[in-house]
Amino acid sequence: MKLGTDNNERSGLSNNSYTEDRLSKIKKRKNSKIRSVLIILGYMTALIFIMSAAAMINTWIDGKVNETAADYAEAMGGAVSGSDAETDDKEPTVTFTQEEVDAMVEEAVLEAVANTEADMKQAIEDARTEVLNGIQEGLSSGEETTVEVLRPFYPEHIVAVSEGKFHFVPINYELKMNSYDDANLNILESGEYQYVVDDQVITRKGIDVSRFQGKIDWQAVAADGVEFAFIRVANRGYGSGKLVEDETFDANMKGAIDAGIHVGVYIFSQAINEDEIREEFQLVMDKVEPYGVKCPIVFDVEKTADSSGRMNQLTVEERTNLTLLFCQLVEEAGYKPIVYHNLEMGALMIDVETLENYDKWFAYYNDDMYYPYDYKIWQYSDKGRVNGISGDVDLNICFEPFWEE
Repeated sequence: MKLGTDNNERSGLSNNSYTEDRLSKIKKRKNSKIRSVLIILGYMTALIFIMSAAAMINTWIDGKVNETAADYAEAMGGAVSGSDAETDDKEPTVTFTQEEVDAMVEEAVLEAVANTEADMKQAIEDARTEVLNGIQEGLSSGEETTVEVLRPFYPEHIVAVSEGKFHFVPINYELKMNSYDDANLNILESGEYQYVVDDQVITRKGIDVSRFQGKIDWQAVAADGVEFAFIRVANRGYGSGKLVEDETFDANMKGAIDAGIHVGVYIFSQAINEDEIREEFQLVMDKVEPYGVKCPIVFDVEKTADSSGRMNQLTVEERTNLTLLFCQLVEEAGYKPIVYHNLEMGALMIDVETLENYDKWFAYYNDDMYYPYDYKIWQYSDKGRVNGISGDVDLNICFEPFWEE
């Protein structure tokens, strides 16, 4: 499915799907992946050389024995004493002393090691050159950040920047992974993202709003193709800890529902203990009850820019357990919970394994699908534009509807 020129109708893929810049970036990422494959092949080649060293030694010794036997037979005029000399068809029997065998083995080992070391050094040097050239190319272009340049060379890790440091977090392949492919990401000239499978857009267009969007014309928003919206219920101060209701919540809920938009809600949490989590949960329940919300209730767990933020001070275990508690309470109340997080949070600040059973809403403002784990909603911009909203608004896509159709 696809949002065409008429934003209320889904049709085939539009003509303005890819820009030249987008295609260029995809090509560069593919080249980076090719470089990574070459690097791996280089090391595999070196390993094969090492593993084959024993076979090379055996072959060398066999050749040496045959050569010596032939020389011996020639010196004896083709005749060898004993029962082995009865026919010309039999190979002559040659014997060696222990000292002679040791000398041949030593010579074979030295030759095999010398050849293997030379091949391995060349393979490593080739791989090193590929890495350095790739990094230099990426940084010199000015189109990619340092972390974006590094990522293709560490395919088994999530490379994230936090507190001015680069972190290389091993990917846990025991968790649910997504199967999203950059090649299927369709970016319109307007900046809108879509995900295309078999020439059909499968994603739905959505936004999330709070008081910062001011008064919203929800009919215009719906006419612009928005199918779902998450409305903020409240936020907790990251310094004071005070829980504050969003004064635009009711107006936004009523406006979105009247416009036929599917609605969910979210709370920006800075809870640091279970009592505060239960307080946030109860407020959400009280606020959504009149609206019969069928879409997910979102726990927004994120790091604040201010390093003194309350939730910033928690350990990974503490932050994860509080997130888990909120999700469990929401689930017990008969609603569907979702955890909102970004790359830094998912890689370094919560334990995604502990939260494996809950769907994720992932925030990542880039034009690639880097994050490996499964997520149902992607917030791809915080500077989007939608008719009916005067300023910037967060733009999202969901990969499958979370409402009944």
